[in-house]
Amino acid sequence: MKRVGSTTAFIGLFVILVGLHLAAAQKDAPAKESAPDVPDAIAVPSGLEPVLFVHASGSQIYTCQAGADGKFSWTLKAPEADLKDRKDKVIGEHSAGPTWKLKDGSEVTGKAAAHVDSLDSDSIPWLLVNVTNNAGKGQLANVTTIQRVHTHGGKAPGYGCDESHKGDETKSDYKADYYFFAPAK
Repeated sequence: MKRVGSTTAFIGLFVILVGLHLAAAQKDAPAKESAPDVPDAIAVPSGLEPVLFVHASGSQIYTCQAGADGKFSWTLKAPEADLKDRKDKVIGEHSAGPTWKLKDGSEVTGKAAAHVDSLDSDSIPWLLVNVTNNAGKGQLANVTTIQRVHTHGGKAPGYGCDESHKGDETKSDYKADYYFFAPAK
């Protein structure tokens, strides 16, 4: 009988140790991303899953230019932003292209496929972006689609662009969340 009790105690200790090991492994494993709730117009096609979330903080750069109709307006030149992970660590940058480049050596360039107005009327739209080029081996290597959501700021000013300011640049501070999607495994 004593042997049964020590065997039961051993099994109980073993189960506890395995449980602690699994809990530690889950704690160290990166959390699986969840797709943001978005309008259908910028929904990601089926068969894709979110593989990375970043928060961008920086500027939208605009240039004063004449349009085909001869009227001057601020035209987006490029974004210029730091990309931060969920722990607020800078892991890359967002620039002209538009391009997203990570410190792991991977990068993607994309083209806007759809947009919806931001919930904040003073902010740039939410976007669905199709990746047109991938480079490097890293987190962005298999990314095919990007969503820009939760925008704050970034719109061009509604004044100050006329013939006397042709070629002038202005920066508008913005923040946004970007979700990167790749084919589901």
